[in-house]
This record gives sequence, C-alpha cells and structure tokens, in this order.
Amino acid sequence: MTVAAALDQIRAIVGPSGILTDAADMAPYLSEWRGRFKGNSPAVVRPASTEEVAAVVKICAEAGIPIVPQGGNTSLVGGSIPYEEGREIVLSLSRMNRIRDIDTLNYTMTVEAGVVLTSIQEAAADADRLFPLSLGAEGTAQIGGLISTNAGGINVLRYGNTRDLVLGLEVVLADGRVWDGMRRLRKNNTGYDLKNLFVGAEGTLGIVTAAVLKLFPRPRQSITAFVAVPSPAAAIELLARLRAASGDAVSAFELMSRRCLDFAMKHVAGTIDPLSEPSPWYVLTELTAGTRSDAFQETVETALGEAFEAELATDATLAQSDAQAKQLWFIREAIVEAQKFEGGSIKNDVSIPVSRVAEFIELAEAAVAVACPGIRPTPFGHVGDGNIHFNLSQPEGADTKAYLDRWDEICHVVNEVIFKLDGSISAEHGVGRFKKDEMPVIKGPVEFDMLRAIKATLDPKGLLNPGKMLP
Repeated sequence: MTVAAALDQIRAIVGPSGILTDAADMAPYLSEWRGRFKGNSPAVVRPASTEEVAAVVKICAEAGIPIVPQGGNTSLVGGSIPYEEGREIVLSLSRMNRIRDIDTLNYTMTVEAGVVLTSIQEAAADADRLFPLSLGAEGTAQIGGLISTNAGGINVLRYGNTRDLVLGLEVVLADGRVWDGMRRLRKNNTGYDLKNLFVGAEGTLGIVTAAVLKLFPRPRQSITAFVAVPSPAAAIELLARLRAASGDAVSAFELMSRRCLDFAMKHVAGTIDPLSEPSPWYVLTELTAGTRSDAFQETVETALGEAFEAELATDATLAQSDAQAKQLWFIREAIVEAQKFEGGSIKNDVSIPVSRVAEFIELAEAAVAVACPGIRPTPFGHVGDGNIHFNLSQPEGADTKAYLDRWDEICHVVNEVIFKLDGSISAEHGVGRFKKDEMPVIKGPVEFDMLRAIKATLDPKGLLNPGKMLP
C-alpha cells in the first residue's frame, strides 16, 4: 500500500477535520518550542476516539508507515517531533479531550489522552479533590504526553511522579489492537503490571488513549515560604528538618541560586526580591495540611526558627495571602523564561540522590568552569526529590552559535559527574531523540538488552515513535 493510498483510507476514518496535509497547518506539530528539532511529515492525523486511533494504527501497520504520537508538544528532548526525512505521520491526540468520569468516593478521574493538565486540575478542584501533578507547561501539556514521559513537576516530593498517579490505562498497540487496562483498583496482584510498561515509554510501545488517575483530598491550609540559605547543603538539611517537624507535610521544595533570581528580576516584569538582603541561594517551599490550624503554622515557624539558630537559614518570608504565595511562585516560573535573554543556554535535567545534591552542584560547577571559562551555571529545581535543572548560560559576550555547538561536549562533562554520583541524565523530561545515544552507557548491557526485547515484542516492526529513546 502506498502512503497516498493509506492517507486516503485514514481520511475516510477521521474525516476532513481529522487530517492535515497543508504545510502551514502542519507547521505547529513539526517543531518543538525551543527550536532544536524540526521535522517533516506527510500528514498530521487527529483522531477523535480510541476506535479511530486503532483504525489509523492498523492501516499504518499494514502499510509500514511509522507513527509519532503527540500530545501538547511540550517535549524538551524531541520526543514528539518526526525526523527530517518525512516518513512518519504525526498522530495528535488533542481532539480526544473528554473527562469521562469523576468518582469522588473512589478518588479517581477517568480522562482521555488529549485533556490538558489544567483542565484536570480544575475539574478535580470543582469536585473538592486534588490532582497534584503541576508543572510549568500545565496550560498546554496533555495527560497522554505526561503519562508517556512520566512527568514530574513541583509536587513529586509529596505525591510522586505521574507513574504514581496512574491506576489504569487504555492503550492502542502497534498492530491496532486496544488494551483495556482501565482498572480503578489500588490493589490488583493478577500478573505483571502492564500499565507501567507504557508510562514513561514515550509512545514507543503503544499509544495511550485514556487513563484512570488518582485524586487526593484538597488541602485546607497551605504555607508558602521563601528562605535564604547559605548553601545547597544547608537547603538539604533544612528540607530534612521541615519534613520531620511537619509530619512529612512538605509538598514542594525548590532550590534556586542568586544568579537565577538576578536573571528573573532583570528580564521578567513583575519579579521581585522578597528579602531585604541578597543571599547566594534560596529555597521556595510549600507545606500543606488537610485541616486549618494555628498549630500547623506554629510548627513551620518553629522549624524555621531552629534553622536560623543552626545557621541553615539567614532570612525568610512567609506568604500572608494567596496573592503573596502566587507572587513567590512567580519567581520560580520566571527563572525559566529569563534564561533565554542571556544568550545560549545548555540544559541538563539531572536526578541525583537528595543527600548528594550539594556535592553534585559543587563538582559540576567546577567541571564546567574548567571546560568553558566564564560559563554561568543557573542551577534550580525540585531539590526535594533530587531533580536539578542544571542549566548553563553562555559566557558574557560569547558567540551564541559557537557556544551551543558545544552542547554535547558540555553535557558530557556534566554527565560524568552525574554517573559518578549514581544519578540520571533524565529526571523528568524523558529521553526522546536528544539523549537516546546515551542509553547503552546508562543502562549497561543486560538492562539495555531487556529494553530492546520489550520493544521488539510490543512493536516488532519498529513503527511506533522510531528513533526515540533507544538508538
């Protein structure tokens, strides 16, 4: 079957509004927002139901046409972009955007893959429940893509990664069959946990079309604090103390350097320095409780007071209103936006054992300074779960293209430190095409063979998101 004949059959299934072939219409689906990857495709297919997805996949399997599944296209590693040769079709799940069910007594929500994360958060809140996954791209990212990349975000410390928030999945397999794993059970010991094969698989094993998600009670009290700390080591000790004092009520614990704050204040309007004196490092933390109590506030204030006495913190401010809390969180959000105004930025999504985060930052900053004198590290991120975004802005006055041409070289320097400390080069962004060549080194021969065996079993023709995750 020719590609043209296959597209005619697909058009008959999804209708005229379900397939795009005009270059201008396809353009938003063919490049990622940072501009590092731009591909080509004969068509962008937009099915509106699981049945349509299954029919499209079956046609592609028969015709030998590769498929790139795509959600909100917020990938940072090229995982949702086709290659330049233009052989693959893009299969967008964006039209599958229904919330099928909310079960408040079972604390579950059943959603289709194209539902945007903010819509899930709002629907949960309307039902007096919480869906805790939260990240910078939540207004665009779709749950199917978040599941397929096992997304993290700011609340992993308390609630876990996306993997921990999924009870059941519906998946279209490489041959067009549909696996119905939409179970709403918290206990089910009847064989292999198949859903976890697809969580974090980046669409290389199957296409997630729907999911059963866990919900939680909505917090009734939230305390947000912005704390000046002398070092990352002090931040880690402060985290341990707050977790112990609060009964593990810390939902988020973000670390940022002074350079991060300076960049944000310089380039993003509305960013403020909430403290009177500068500090080399800061922590933004949020603690939540199920009931409103003066005792909870006192517990947090006492723990911070003890941190001052132990010289783990030098200053702090606690938000006195929701508006003030949002202003403090705006600082964290502005850091990401601000970096692009400082020229080229080489980005590393690092996971390190929490106890070794401070050591990583010290060793990695020293290593990149030797490799590229004048380089400006801007480490920040979810230190509470060991995830540091170790981003590296170019030296002042450097040629941006020449600097970015050294991306692989500089990342290799950082990776050597990561491996030394038993870390991972991908904490929450995935592997995609950007980091796939590192996989044999990271995993070792036995684990890598296992990964390839799983891929060969579930996608024997290699048509699902080829060239991603595994080289």
